[in-house]
Amino acid sequence: MTSDREIQIKPTRDPKVIAACALMMVHTDPWITLGMSYDYCVKAFEGGFREVYVLEFGTDLAGFVIMQTEGTFKGYIQTICISEPFRGKGLGKQLLQFCQERIMEYSPNVFICVSSFNTGAIRLYLELGFKLVGELDNFVREGFTELLFRKSFGSIVGYNPRKSLGK
Repeated sequence: MTSDREIQIKPTRDPKVIAACALMMVHTDPWITLGMSYDYCVKAFEGGFREVYVLEFGTDLAGFVIMQTEGTFKGYIQTICISEPFRGKGLGKQLLQFCQERIMEYSPNVFICVSSFNTGAIRLYLELGFKLVGELDNFVREGFTELLFRKSFGSIVGYNPRKSLGK
């Protein structure tokens, strides 16, 4: 586990930082197993309704997350990545908890997909209270299954973010 003062999570739109994040993706699983190219990974950051946050450990870029903040699946963690050298230090858990708090500001539901072969991530999501809600065969790549998880703090109708956040 790491100390909080060594970790900083902050938003970014900087093209150089996004390029570094895409490079991180292409060199780590599940993107290696899925055969994702650098260009494909860069495209994951494009489009509206996305927020990108980087996780810095000291002065190093250790991970990032892309969240969809609007639309039918608002509250969807589209991509989360912790660089290989920083895995196993609790950073993924901290980044997911950050995402949950951010999403609860506008939605009672947190969604995330994970490749069925990514057993470490599946264990983490279950540990954090996510529930499996479906399987998406051939969703990202032919021959692979993505698992859709959801963590809910209530229904959309009548959701009061201020009450849920204790404000």
